[in-house]
Parts: sequence; structure tokens; C-alpha cells
Amino acid sequence: MAPQTLRITVIGAGHGGKAMAAELASRDFPVTLYNRTFANIEVIATRGGIELMTEDGREVFGALRKVTSDIGEALEEAQLVMVVLPASAHWDTAIKAAPYVKNDQIILLNPGRTGGALEFAEGLRAGGCTTHPIVCEAETFIFASRSMGPAEARIFRTKYSLPAAAFPTTRTEEAVAVIRQAYPQFFAAKNVLYTSLNNMGAIFHPSLMLLNTGWIEATLGDFEFYMDGVTSSTARVLETLDRERVTVGSAIGIRAQTAQEWLYRAYSAEGANLFEAMHANPGYGGIKAPNRMNHRYIFEDVPCSLVPIALIGRQYGVETPTINTMVHLANIIQGTDYWHKGRTTEKLGIKGLSVSELHHYVDTGEK
Repeated sequence: MAPQTLRITVIGAGHGGKAMAAELASRDFPVTLYNRTFANIEVIATRGGIELMTEDGREVFGALRKVTSDIGEALEEAQLVMVVLPASAHWDTAIKAAPYVKNDQIILLNPGRTGGALEFAEGLRAGGCTTHPIVCEAETFIFASRSMGPAEARIFRTKYSLPAAAFPTTRTEEAVAVIRQAYPQFFAAKNVLYTSLNNMGAIFHPSLMLLNTGWIEATLGDFEFYMDGVTSSTARVLETLDRERVTVGSAIGIRAQTAQEWLYRAYSAEGANLFEAMHANPGYGGIKAPNRMNHRYIFEDVPCSLVPIALIGRQYGVETPTINTMVHLANIIQGTDYWHKGRTTEKLGIKGLSVSELHHYVDTGEK
């Protein structure tokens, strides 16, 4: 395979970060992997890369250009920065990166969840950033993947198509053109409101965990999360959550796709209802449930997905009783207050904006 020239830094060495770094490196992209705790990437550094099992069962080795816990070193030469972290870490990462990011450097949140690019831009400002990078968010993560060991990862499925948008929207086309050099599956979304409100992790992740709490704790996750955890009853709850999300989108002038539409677009999975469509998705087969409740599907997706969707709905006159219930249950189980810790409209920089002012802000970056 011919050498690639796009210099890519992957920030985060969890399930997704290791899979993405290894997959890109296996295609000869010069990849730097950053993780704030070096002990978590020491084995990768020693081996010089990551063993990857691809979705077609091949075993490949992704040789990395650099493995580091120095954020300045990680960002120094990167043209494309792939942030593959729980969304709950975006704010702190933005502040830490602020002194080192460069003009026109493309930063893609994989994914942004809800309001990711808006929050990251606020974090860069709070960190004293004086340059003008292009902050983007993906609607979801490109892979269904898992970490299989300290220097091993597996990709179960790759999505067929994936929207991304920049903040402000005026930078989207140039950013996506660069991102497509690495992943042609990406295409330009209308703006970050579309990627944020089409956040399917908000529907599929936290509520499935909350509705299966007893099973998770009793078996330590020894069941298939999507195949076994999605029953006809839990699927009906997910459908209700989905309707509330779509209604919030409508209130701000967005036609958000339904969960069934998303499953068809991302995986070609079809069904008469959400239960059938989820069970028709081969990419979900074999994925075990989380083995604990203190998991990113709760501490990431509740404050960074459900909370901002509900609070955006509240600002624009939409009630979200089922979403509110899930946040309340998560607060009880985790012993915290995600309404306070989560992405509020103030933290996203959009508090009090009218619908037209909101669209102007995301499209131009100016209030």
C-alpha cells in the first residue's frame, strides 16, 4: 500500500481510540497516539503499535509513528486531530490543548454527542486559545469496536456513511474534504445542530443500561447488550425517548432522523419497529453488556446527551418527560446531579438565544 501523507493524531486510547489508531496506521497513515496517562499506553509504546482484528477476521498490526502523554508533542505536527474520548472529557481536553492548537488544524470529536463542538470551542476559549482551529463533530463513532487487551483492539463493524459538521458551518466543507482522505464514509452535515440532535448514543446507550441494571449487576454484563438487552418492552421505551429527541429537533428547525432511519443508513438494518431493526443489525451481534454501572454509557451519555437534549427542549418549549426520567434514575444510581454537571445551554454558549439567533451562531460563530 502506498504511504499516506495526512498526519493524524488520535487523542484517547480506549476502545475507540485504539481501534482507530490501529486501523489508520495499518493503512500507512502516520499516526500519533496520545493518552494523558502514559501507563495506559506503555505497552503500545513498547511494541510500537497495536494489534487489530478487523471486521472480516483479519489480524493486522498498526505501527504508530509516535505514542505520547505530552499533549503539545501530540499536536505539534498534526493536520487532523481525532478526539476519541468520552464526551465528558471534552471540556478538560480542550483546556489542556488550548495553548498548542494551530490555525486551520482540524479537530474532529468522534463523536460530539450533543453540543460537543460548541462546548469544545468554549473550552478552547476558556483555556486561552489564541489560534483558530476548525472544531468539528461526528454524529457517531465510525466503528463498533472494543479493546481486547493493552495493545489489542477489534472492529466489529464499520458504518457505511457518517455525517460531520464544523463550528462554524462555514468551515464544514473544507474540514470534511480533509477528513475524507482518512475516511471516505464521512459527508457534510448541514450544521452541528443536526449532528447533535441526531445523537443515537443518547437513545441506545444510557437507557438500555438503566433498564437492564439488575441484569448487569447480577451477571457483570455477561449477556449481549443489544441482542439480549433490547426486548420488545425496552425497545418501546427507546422509541418514546426517540420521539422526544426528534420533537426537540423540530422545535429548533431540524428534521432529525428517527432511530430506525439511522439504523438503515448506518448499517442497512431494517424492521417493522425499532426492536426488529436493532435485532437485524449484524454489527450489534457479539457485543457484551458493560460489566458495571459506573460506565461511560452513563457518565458520558447522560450529562453529554440526555441532559443537553432535555435542556435545549426546555429552552424552546418542548417537554421531555421520558428523558427526564432517565436522567433522574441515573442521578439516583450514580449518586450525583447530572443536571448540574452536564452540558447546560450556558456551557454550550447558547443560553437565551432565539431559534434564528441559534442558527446564526452555529453557522457563523458570531452572536
